[in-house]
Amino acid sequence: MRIFVLNGPNLNLLGSREPAIYGLETLADIELLMRTRADKLRVDLEFFQSNHEGELVDAIQSHRDWDGLIINAGAYTHTSLAIPDAIASVGIAAIEVHLSNVYAREAVRHHSYLSPIVWGQVVGFGFRGYLAALDLLYGRLTNEASG
Repeated sequence: MRIFVLNGPNLNLLGSREPAIYGLETLADIELLMRTRADKLRVDLEFFQSNHEGELVDAIQSHRDWDGLIINAGAYTHTSLAIPDAIASVGIAAIEVHLSNVYAREAVRHHSYLSPIVWGQVVGFGFRGYLAALDLLYGRLTNEASG
């Protein structure tokens, strides 16, 4: 099983960017935690981060034959039509992740263009949201019974 983990703008600054909102963990820390979990599940992961919308679209399209996608599109969640169009066009099972509880923040962050085309959202659990998304997506892709 192969799952692609895609991160959008400003997530390269995790650990130093507004730690009260986003936590102290870096993107490299999150990747290490996810790889450790994925090894136990026998899942191959690939990670990509970009601050550029077109690069995110290209990355989605180039992984169209993968089993699943975990995406934190950052601010593009609330502004991009191209990213959800790319996900819909490749038909990949996807979960949206947000480190902070976007619904407890500014109103502009309450709307997600991704939510209509992804399987679900994991919101507000910090780095643990990525691990939850991995477990949930793995369960869905393997038809593991939910508890």
